[in-house]
Amino acid sequence: MEDPIQLKDEGNKYFQAADIDKAIESYTKAIKVCNDKKVLAVIHRNRSACYLKKENYTNAASDASKAIDVDAADIKALYRRCQALEKLGKLDMAFKDVQRCATLEPKNKTFLETLRRLGAEIQEKLKTTFSTDSRVQKMFEILLDEEMEKDKRDKAANNLIVLAREDAGAERIFQNNGVPLLLNMIETGKPEMILASIRTLSGMCTGHKARAMAIANMVGVDKMCSIMAIDNEEIALATCNLFQCVNDSLTGEDTREYGKEAALVLDAAKDLKTILLSLLEMVASKKVSGHGRDQALNLLSKNVPRKEKKEKNNTRALFTIDNGLKKILKVCGQVSELPDQLPLTDNTQLIASVLLNKLYDDLKCDPERDNFRDICDDYIKSKIDPNNMDKTIHAINTISGLLQGPFDVGNALVGRQGIMEMMVALCGSEREVDQMVAVEALIHAASKMSRASFIISNGVSLLKDIYKKTKNEKIKIRALVGLCKLGSAGGDDYSLRQFAEGSTEKLAKQCRKWLCNPQIDTKTRKWAIEGLAYLTNDADVKDDFVEDELALKAMFDLCKSQDKTILYAVACILINCTNCYDKKEIIPELVQLAKFSKQHVPEQHPKDKKDFIEKRVKRLLKAGVTSALAVMVKADSSILTDKTKEMLSRVFLALSEDPKDRGTIVAQGGGKALIPLALEGTDVGKVKAGHALAKIAAISNPEIAFPGERVYEVVRPLVNLLQTDRDGMQNYEALRGLTNFAGFSEKLRLKIVKEKALPEIENYMFEEHDQIRQAATECMCNLVTCKEIQDRYLEDGNDKLKLLVLLCGEEDDGLQVAAAGALAMITATQKKLCTKMTRVTTQWLEILQRLCIHENPMIQHRGLVIVFNMLNSDDNELAKKLVESELLEILTVIGKAADNPKRQDAIDAARTCIVRAMDLGLIKPFTSPS
Repeated sequence: MEDPIQLKDEGNKYFQAADIDKAIESYTKAIKVCNDKKVLAVIHRNRSACYLKKENYTNAASDASKAIDVDAADIKALYRRCQALEKLGKLDMAFKDVQRCATLEPKNKTFLETLRRLGAEIQEKLKTTFSTDSRVQKMFEILLDEEMEKDKRDKAANNLIVLAREDAGAERIFQNNGVPLLLNMIETGKPEMILASIRTLSGMCTGHKARAMAIANMVGVDKMCSIMAIDNEEIALATCNLFQCVNDSLTGEDTREYGKEAALVLDAAKDLKTILLSLLEMVASKKVSGHGRDQALNLLSKNVPRKEKKEKNNTRALFTIDNGLKKILKVCGQVSELPDQLPLTDNTQLIASVLLNKLYDDLKCDPERDNFRDICDDYIKSKIDPNNMDKTIHAINTISGLLQGPFDVGNALVGRQGIMEMMVALCGSEREVDQMVAVEALIHAASKMSRASFIISNGVSLLKDIYKKTKNEKIKIRALVGLCKLGSAGGDDYSLRQFAEGSTEKLAKQCRKWLCNPQIDTKTRKWAIEGLAYLTNDADVKDDFVEDELALKAMFDLCKSQDKTILYAVACILINCTNCYDKKEIIPELVQLAKFSKQHVPEQHPKDKKDFIEKRVKRLLKAGVTSALAVMVKADSSILTDKTKEMLSRVFLALSEDPKDRGTIVAQGGGKALIPLALEGTDVGKVKAGHALAKIAAISNPEIAFPGERVYEVVRPLVNLLQTDRDGMQNYEALRGLTNFAGFSEKLRLKIVKEKALPEIENYMFEEHDQIRQAATECMCNLVTCKEIQDRYLEDGNDKLKLLVLLCGEEDDGLQVAAAGALAMITATQKKLCTKMTRVTTQWLEILQRLCIHENPMIQHRGLVIVFNMLNSDDNELAKKLVESELLEILTVIGKAADNPKRQDAIDAARTCIVRAMDLGLIKPFTSPS
């Protein structure tokens, strides 16, 4: 058994050596084995000092309290607890501790100063509290006074929202009877009053579990649902945000230490279950508006599935499937043209399909998936009724919803006996609504090539027949999209065209015609985009499409409309036009082998070659694709799925390939739009968006490309590109982007250090690839002015400085400029490094001399600055060694040279070195005889 006294002494040594982590470790071991109360109190007091250093104030206060429990007059423990409590914002308790310290040692200046300062802070806090309370009261009086001017009420509402976003302000509103007063504002029924109240409540619930629980119970979940059900998009969105704030606070965003109150606060399971059940009720309720339903589905989509597949608990998804799957299917099956349907927006059914997909993906085993499929199967069976066509087309529309969500489930249902036949029969129905629903279902069912080939043999003639005979534009366009989809079943493989030469171009021409017709409603024009999404697999079609400026502009305008269900189709078109999908590498030997064995060989269309792709990119940029992409990125989170985000990231990367186009992308808001794509989504999508950001960051002014605080969000995606599993181009462009940022401001340099980029940058300075090694060295050159990096070079036991010196001796000019620049800057600020430089390698003097006689003026100037730094380093022996070497002759020759604008910096530096050597008395000035 280890000796506690010995462990305590060991901890003291570590503390004195500033190794706080090891000190805590030793003290913790000592506490576990110590039985003496007095010794234990001293150890707790010492560990409290460690926690203060680590800024872990909760543990510091706790340890100090344990020491005080043994000895109430332990002055060190009292003062340490005072310091910790002050940092935790508990000024009154801190004041009591320092007051006790001052009583025990009345002449101690530190205690008296702290006592005075805390007293003043408490007075100021009280003053602010009373002032805030009166302001809160005044705001509510203005808001609830119907005769008050509108401007004053608007200002009071905004002030209240801002105040609620700060924890202290939120607490004052809560304590001053704020929740009942906010409910009174909601009861007025005025939209602006409801919005102000909901936004204030959101601020009050953010990051505070106890307050969020209290507000959820005071307002009531049913009341919150009824507000979200109002047919007002802004109010529905604000209430959705309130639900999200409550959910986040109840599920762990709140990091406060509640101590003894924890038991009263922490059990939120009942409230969360109530919220979940209420949202599921909203999904299929006729009393709920389309906007309210959208937000209820969004909340379920965001909070029910697991955030990470590593989490084992998927009970929320299982509970939702058992209690709400049929309600979500009911939403998918709604046919707006029929009577007595649920109120929906253009986006509702797609949001429901996305939710179904997320729930299915969250299931962990076959029995869970079987249960999901069985519920869907039972629901479809219950709706199919040969005597009731309305119920039957509801079932077919539900299958369409599943085909757009968990495709395998929908596909299995389509494969059931009689379903496909029913869809084909409905296409021939006299009722136009039956035809419309059936054609849509056929379109969604043809997403797999095997299914498409089945429909090609069974449904093409039927769709052509509908297209020719129907006079209803809505059905005509859907039939056309069905034909488009079947015509593109071979993807971009030129040899697998399903239709005759020229047919796809004709279909595309008709789609473009509908797209450009503003008299057709948005929902119908959306289907024209769906058709083009399939047809642009054909290179002739995509080439014609980008030449049609009116069609491009019409598509971009539709992106900016309320209907966001077209985002995926637009992303598909852009992916096809820029050819930025993943391509399989075609190995010539395997092609020959395939031809010999009479196997199918994919063929590239002549218009899918690089020069055609570049022309299409230029046309898209000219038509304003970047501003359309920026709007798409801001779309509702449920509709903008991770897959769609990945596609948008791919398009951005293709657009930013040419450096000349990056200014256009920045000017149209592309820089800002890329940030969320680089932070959220699939791994591939985040890397692609990060790569596009790196391309922009490398050559743009950060202030213009990423205005305000956004620039700091760009650093992490760039650092992620430095990982060794990324390709060389991604590494290189990320390093160039970070170099640009590092040269811009100290705050950005600190952010790069904080994101742990340094080890990666240093690794790439060893890289064999010349360009990557140079980029890493240039990045380090811009970072060395940062104090934290200088400290790393001062540390012993590493080769960082040696590497920098040796890189100065490389043959590559660009690399030498960067390495010598870094060395010049770091030796100017840290004089100790001048001496250390001579110890890390025996070649230092030879390398320095080669720098000073280099033909490149930039390299020569940097070398001479390093010489000056060494002469100026307060190391007389080092200065003497330099003067006794051939360097003196080099300095003399350069210094005596005639002024030359091209080499003036180097000449001036050499002269400054000679003057410094004279000042040190190492050389005497030349005097002519009298």
